[in-house]
Amino acid sequence: MTVGIIANPVSGRDIRRVAARGGVSSAEDKRNRIARAVIGAVAGGARHIVAMKEPFGIATGALTDLPVDAELEILDVGARVDPMDTVRAALAMKERGISVIITLGGDGTNRTIARVWPDVTLVPMSTGTNNVFPSLVEPTVAGAAAGLVATNRADEDLVAPRSKMIHLISGDGSEDVALIDAATLANDFVGNRMPVDPNNLRQLVVSTARPDTIGVSSVAGLHTVCLPQDDTAVVVTCGSGGALTNAPIAPGLYQKVPVLDVKRIELDQEIDLVGPSTLAVDGDREHQIPPDSVVRVAVRRDGPRVVNVSQALEVGASNGFFVLK
Repeated sequence: MTVGIIANPVSGRDIRRVAARGGVSSAEDKRNRIARAVIGAVAGGARHIVAMKEPFGIATGALTDLPVDAELEILDVGARVDPMDTVRAALAMKERGISVIITLGGDGTNRTIARVWPDVTLVPMSTGTNNVFPSLVEPTVAGAAAGLVATNRADEDLVAPRSKMIHLISGDGSEDVALIDAATLANDFVGNRMPVDPNNLRQLVVSTARPDTIGVSSVAGLHTVCLPQDDTAVVVTCGSGGALTNAPIAPGLYQKVPVLDVKRIELDQEIDLVGPSTLAVDGDREHQIPPDSVVRVAVRRDGPRVVNVSQALEVGASNGFFVLK
């Protein structure tokens, strides 16, 4: 009956708040969201909450003196405010047998967890820049859904299907994953946090394509729709001479992307991303593809389970869980 909480303290706070118009998610906002999620999780049946400790005191402040009928625990993983904090927290919770995790962050935060714990069950709440994988859901009810799944009052096979995940294998044998998109960029570099120059986009593989999202996956979504439940993915080729697609590649920033080709592929179908280029995964430029080298890509349905909050609450309500005797 335990629910874990992993909040990225720096999500929603990088340079993209200046270079574009991304919203700022403050520490106080995250504390409030965590408190609401914990109250919801307890209402959903959870009796033990474990939250990651970090230097900003977000989870500590949220759980201190919170009036709920549950054991509240702060998990100290020696956080240093870097991506490894999320990794250590995820592995520690996995080792303790906590299977349902509420996350606060964007696509990158959830990707970090999925990379080391692909069979976790997530309730992802948006506080990042690119928020295609997590949802804009009220934490109170998101927490309740997590509680219902953690206590087996809602069957995760019914309300938490497995997500798709993009698998990448480099020429040197190293591997990585993405949850939403993998893109190659010309004239770019690893670590760049500025919005993508639309003329630099070359190849784009997306697991989910919708016209109402932000980020490079929106380029695909403005041509075709590929939903999380669809057993397909989309490949987009960009470059000079392509049809200009006016896409929201960052919050408050539409850019004209030259699109040469859009095609749908089956799951497990392999695609080669070619160099020389910079490879961005879920919005983060993390790899360089050398000249005459390729990264082999395939999309599979082996990612984390993602709780459908609405469905989980419908199950709880239909079983009378919220009607007190």
